[in-house]
Amino acid sequence: MTAPPIVWSIAGTDSGGGAGLSADQRAADAFGVHLCPVVAAVTAQHSRGVKHIAPMSPALIDAQLQALAEDMPPRAIKTGLLGGAEQVRVVARWVDRMRQQGPVDLIVDPVLAASTGASFVDPATLAAYRDELLPRATVATPNRREAAALLGQVPDGAADCGPEHLPRLARALLGTGTQAVCITGGDSSDVGGRVLDWLASPQAEGWLALPRVATPHHHGTGCTFASSVAAALARGFVAADAIVLAKMATTHALRHGQAAGAGPGRVNAGTGFANDPSLLPLLSWGEAPVFAAARSAPGRRIGLYAIVDSAARVEQLLAAGCRSVQLRIKTPERPDAAWFEALAHEIRRSVQACAATAAELFVNDHWALAHALGAQGVHLGQEDLLALGETGRQALRDGGMALGISSHSLWELCRAASSAPRYIACGPVWPTLTKAMPWRPQGTHNLRWWCHMASAPVVAIGGILSTDQAAAAAASGADGICLVRTIGPNPADSVSAFLRAIDQGRASAEAANPPAWPNPTLDPLR
Repeated sequence: MTAPPIVWSIAGTDSGGGAGLSADQRAADAFGVHLCPVVAAVTAQHSRGVKHIAPMSPALIDAQLQALAEDMPPRAIKTGLLGGAEQVRVVARWVDRMRQQGPVDLIVDPVLAASTGASFVDPATLAAYRDELLPRATVATPNRREAAALLGQVPDGAADCGPEHLPRLARALLGTGTQAVCITGGDSSDVGGRVLDWLASPQAEGWLALPRVATPHHHGTGCTFASSVAAALARGFVAADAIVLAKMATTHALRHGQAAGAGPGRVNAGTGFANDPSLLPLLSWGEAPVFAAARSAPGRRIGLYAIVDSAARVEQLLAAGCRSVQLRIKTPERPDAAWFEALAHEIRRSVQACAATAAELFVNDHWALAHALGAQGVHLGQEDLLALGETGRQALRDGGMALGISSHSLWELCRAASSAPRYIACGPVWPTLTKAMPWRPQGTHNLRWWCHMASAPVVAIGGILSTDQAAAAAASGADGICLVRTIGPNPADSVSAFLRAIDQGRASAEAANPPAWPNPTLDPLR
């Protein structure tokens, strides 16, 4: 049996059992990683407040880390309450030492004050965070007030309570050297009943949103979130995906919060969150927290979904029995008027053919032209949707076209869901030569997870070259099975075989057993 990844948490104790190392341990257990609790400070507190704080000496923190380094090197290091500037410097030195031996992620949870208002830091400690920890951080997870304090700003009440300030704070924190930032908004940011956290990472940025959990029991929320990020990174997820999982785990912990004293109770991180569809957050496409209303359930399955490059091929597929088609015509480097005229002809002819057979047509890219020519559907990649900007995306929404969106990772799944699409493509399921991509193949393991978690029908795409693969994708719960190179010059020879394979796959009960966890799909940055 493979040993679980090791995470060091260098933080404070909470005699009330709610926050600090107690919360870190619960989060680590929920993620199946091994936590090494390094005591940096001892607090005397209960559910109503902090009575006393005693930082550990730098020498004692150093001794704990030395012992762990000899036998239990970490995959990730998470910091919480550190107690002082010298303690911060000890941690920074150990991060450098451990990184000489191999990759180690650093997650900085800047515990600067208790939720009751008790301050844990002085100006020298704040400066040490800025100079020593943030430049080494893989992810920093401050709340709004902690982010402002780290930047030397003083929150002034109502003037900075809105979520519109979080992207600016995140950009400033990225300027200190941290690779990624998630400014948590549970203390203030709320739009339409959703709690908004601002994610800024090398992979993606935007608002992560889930409905607010109405509970007085929120002690240890920040510790749970940061430890969850550390645990997900230790499991091999990149920062954006790790933050998605942390949002899910923390919301799950809030749902299971409980009182133990007269004040706010602790949050309870536990297993089961990673395949609960109600916990998958939405991710906005930009700074506007725009989330489309959910679509009504479609009246038909997508089924066999062919991607072709001409109207003549569309007509061939329809004649062979296919009822879901994508017209994908690659744009040349310098398209001219004649090319656009030819494209319009291909779209118009495809629209007419699909209308005559009650088939669904999705035009790849060129959505405005497709809409003007009567096409009911469009497929866009995530980079294409990002390039539209908010004005373009609003125009696309106003057009009412059925939207198909590609996705390859957790954050892309969350972002696709925020547009309430007709379908979300999951790929590449198997290795593909159609286009060069950085993504690991999803396999049927991740495809089953996608189909269980997505808020829209899922289309399996990538490397589907045989009827056995089509059957396996259908058995995983895929609503549509995408074929590109496999169709062949005569669709009549292949379509019927693939349609039978899809029907056989759907008869399987495999999709009823979704995996507890997805697998990472992107190699971590080093």
